[in-house]
Amino acid sequence: MDDDAIRDLFAGLGPVTIRRMFGGKGIYHQGIVFALLVGGEILLKADAQTAPAFKAAGSRQWVPAGHRGRGPVAMPYWSIPDHAVDDPDEMTLWAHRAFEAGLRSRKK
Repeated sequence: MDDDAIRDLFAGLGPVTIRRMFGGKGIYHQGIVFALLVGGEILLKADAQTAPAFKAAGSRQWVPAGHRGRGPVAMPYWSIPDHAVDDPDEMTLWAHRAFEAGLRSRKK
């Protein structure tokens, strides 16, 4: 997915910036990372407050293989719910949830 497509996907949230990270891209709104592009898939940030909603919507949590000597580690990023991908209003709702999770994690 190119940067213009990412900006279009999150247009309802507002302007986003995109930076390379983790061999993929970090997606930021107002300086807060709220999504990642990893392996061609967009993942949204979640926390204890929002992860249950992602799970209920059928999203998958990102669990990369990990480093040598360590097993897989669940990360606080989830796939976009299928029903949100083609619905700009739903996408905006999930993007706001991810941004709010990013804000909460920054305050810790």
